[in-house]
Amino acid sequence: MGEMLGDEADLAADGGERKRGGRLSEILASLAEDTSRERVSVADIFQAMGDRAFGALILIFALPNIIPSPPGTSALTGAPLVFLSAQLMLGQSPWLPKLIANRSVAQSDFSAIASRVSPWLARGERMLRPRLGFLIYPPAEYLIGFLCLILSIILILPIPLGNILPAIAICLFSFGILERDGLCVLLGMVMFAVSVTVVAGVLFALIKGVILLLTTILF
Repeated sequence: MGEMLGDEADLAADGGERKRGGRLSEILASLAEDTSRERVSVADIFQAMGDRAFGALILIFALPNIIPSPPGTSALTGAPLVFLSAQLMLGQSPWLPKLIANRSVAQSDFSAIASRVSPWLARGERMLRPRLGFLIYPPAEYLIGFLCLILSIILILPIPLGNILPAIAICLFSFGILERDGLCVLLGMVMFAVSVTVVAGVLFALIKGVILLLTTILF
């Protein structure tokens, strides 16, 4: 199975077999050291990750949501996550529109970011290993996509600090996919339950507060 940036500026399967990419920390370090390119795009990372592009792209778009960010950030990163999660759920090959795939940063900026992120990623990757494979491969993979889709939709919603827990859950799922670690997927499922419960509680409190406010004003 292969993917490439096509004439329609989409990342799509080319019918060939994709090679298995290395670990994400190694890929980022390699791209950061490649001085032959002026900019590094999402498409570059996609192609470098080989058959693990799903996990890498989902992780890249989920990570910015773990820390408090300016309003609107979760909507920008959540949209690609919805797109990718739906593909994973439906068992499709990963592809991205040109608008997303061509997003890039200067090589020097990417190198600076990668130098800070790669060591932390490497430490996390050393803790993971292939196990509980039945939780990684289809049909379990489709379930992961479905759960990530729900979490991605929650990310888009304008809920105060409602993006952190869902983003952590998505990152756990993506690490599980990247390293074929079913235990990490199980942790992601636990975090999914926690995220949905907390977000539901926040929404309930907000709705109850609005109803109480309207009742006070009108009556």
